[in-house]
Amino acid sequence: MCLLIRIKGEGKTISDYFINEQIRDREVRVIGEDGQQLGVMSCRDAMKLAEEAGVDLVKIAPTAKPPVCRIVDYGKFRYEQTRKEKDAKKKQKTTEVKELRLSPNIDTNDLNTKVNAARKFLSKGDKVKITLRFRGREMAHMNNSKHILDDFAQALADIAVIDRAPKVEGRSMTMFLTQKR
Repeated sequence: MCLLIRIKGEGKTISDYFINEQIRDREVRVIGEDGQQLGVMSCRDAMKLAEEAGVDLVKIAPTAKPPVCRIVDYGKFRYEQTRKEKDAKKKQKTTEVKELRLSPNIDTNDLNTKVNAARKFLSKGDKVKITLRFRGREMAHMNNSKHILDDFAQALADIAVIDRAPKVEGRSMTMFLTQKR
């Protein structure tokens, strides 16, 4: 049984650790306050060691055989864990998908404007989804309009590579571009 808590303002849940009397295992591997291995012992003995030190016994690896518990101040331990999670979240790079919509009868200058916008998005590290939308009679000439997406990709060939080739989906044709590595 693992308890789940929700941090206010965050959409994610983080697992809560078992502490002190919540640990029901017979034997546990114990790590001391200073990080040294104290060995495998019964849960009662580990609890006594934690009480003598005036801190908590926290199960940090419940899936290990035997489970790993650590003698540590629980409040300080939770604070350090949330700090580590925040630091890891700051260092993550999120890629967004930006969409540019084109029509089959787009003019050259309009196409160049869209290419420049896509170039800006790609330089920021985002993916670009180019959608060629068809309306009414344009649906009859879908095959003839594929060259627009090919020209678009060719104009960005110096900084972008085609992530997903042009594909017809209903009334539109889509293609994804990503930055060259």
